[in-house]
Amino acid sequence: MIGYSSLASLPFLREYRSRRISSYDKTGGNMDAWRIQPGERRRIADITGPGCIKHIWMTLGIPREDYTRRVVLRFYWDDCDEPSVESPIGDFFGLGHGIRKNFVSLPLQMSPQDGKGFNSWWPMPFKSSAIIEVENQGDETYTHYFYIDYEEYPSIDPVRNAAYFHIQWRREPDTMGWAYMDGLTLEEAEKDPRYLNRDGSGNYIILEAEGNGIYCGAHLDIDCFHRNPKDWYGEGDDMIFIDGEKQPSIHGTGTEDWVNCAYSPRQEYNAPYHGVILYSGTKDWPWRGKQTIYRYYIEDPIRFYKSIRVTIEHGHANTFSNDYSSTAYYYLSEPKRGGPPLPSVEDRLPRPNEEEYEPKKRTKD
Repeated sequence: MIGYSSLASLPFLREYRSRRISSYDKTGGNMDAWRIQPGERRRIADITGPGCIKHIWMTLGIPREDYTRRVVLRFYWDDCDEPSVESPIGDFFGLGHGIRKNFVSLPLQMSPQDGKGFNSWWPMPFKSSAIIEVENQGDETYTHYFYIDYEEYPSIDPVRNAAYFHIQWRREPDTMGWAYMDGLTLEEAEKDPRYLNRDGSGNYIILEAEGNGIYCGAHLDIDCFHRNPKDWYGEGDDMIFIDGEKQPSIHGTGTEDWVNCAYSPRQEYNAPYHGVILYSGTKDWPWRGKQTIYRYYIEDPIRFYKSIRVTIEHGHANTFSNDYSSTAYYYLSEPKRGGPPLPSVEDRLPRPNEEEYEPKKRTKD
C-alpha cells in the first residue's frame, strides 16, 4: 500500500526512497527560479516509476494576478498522451478568480505571504512515469519556484491497485438563469412550472467523467454580477448522478449545505474539508461579486464504477445568471484526459471587478 498520511502511520517503516525535484540553482548560487517565457511550454518533472507524488509546493513571480489563470499546469501518467490534469495553476491549488489569498484546507493551501505559497497534498501514484509541465499563456515572462516531493518504490506492489489522480476545470461565464433572463420577480418565478427541478436539467456541471473511480470534491468560484430574483446565490441544490442514473442518488438541500455551512454565510471560514475561502459581499448587496466555497470528500469519498456526473443548481431550479467556474478532484483506474480541453486565455480570465454592477432586469434578445 502507498500508506496513510496520518500520525498513526509514521512509526511503520515502509519500503521507499524519499525524492525531490526542485528549481534549485544547480551552480550553487541563489538563482532558484526558472524563467518561463511567453508562450513557453516547459517540462518541470519527468519521473520514472513506480512512485507516488506526496507534496507539491510552488510560488510564482508574476507580472499580474491574473497570471494564476494564464499559466497552465498539466500532469501525464504512465505514458498516456493526454493530460489527466489540465488546469489554470491558481485553480489547481484551490482558489479561482485569478486571486492569491491565505487559506487552509487539508489537501490544498495558499500560504503567506498573501497566499503566494501554493501547496498540494493530494497523493498521486503512478506505475511507470509521471510528467509535470507548465505553459505560460501570458505575454510576459514570469519566474517559477517549485518542489515536487515523491516516494520511489522498489517494485510496483505499493501502487499496483492504485488509481490515478485527475482534475476537471470548467467555467460558464454566464449561467443564463431563466428567471433572470425572463425578467421575473421571485414571486413570479415560484409560480412557473420550471421552478420544480426534478431531474437536474440545466444544472451547472462540476464533473462529468466515465470510468471506475472515486470523486474527492471540488471548489466552486462564483461571481455574482447580476442582481437575481433573490440575492443569495446558494439556494441551488447539489445533485450527483452515479453510473448512468436518471435521478440523482445523492441530492443536497442547498449550496451552503453542500459546503457544510448554514444560513447564507457571509463569513470566511476554512476547515480541513469544507469552507468559504472568499466572501466579497457588501451591506447593500450581501452576495455581490466574487465568492469561493469548497467541499472535499476525504473521509467520505464518492464511489462510482462506470460514470459520474456532479452538478449544482445556479439558484433554485437554475433561476440565476452568475459566473461559475469550478475545479473537481477525482481518481480513475486508468489515466485519461481530465475533462474537456481548456478554453482560451480570454475565456478563462476573471471578470473585472466593476465599480457599478447593473441591477436592471435583462430580457432575451
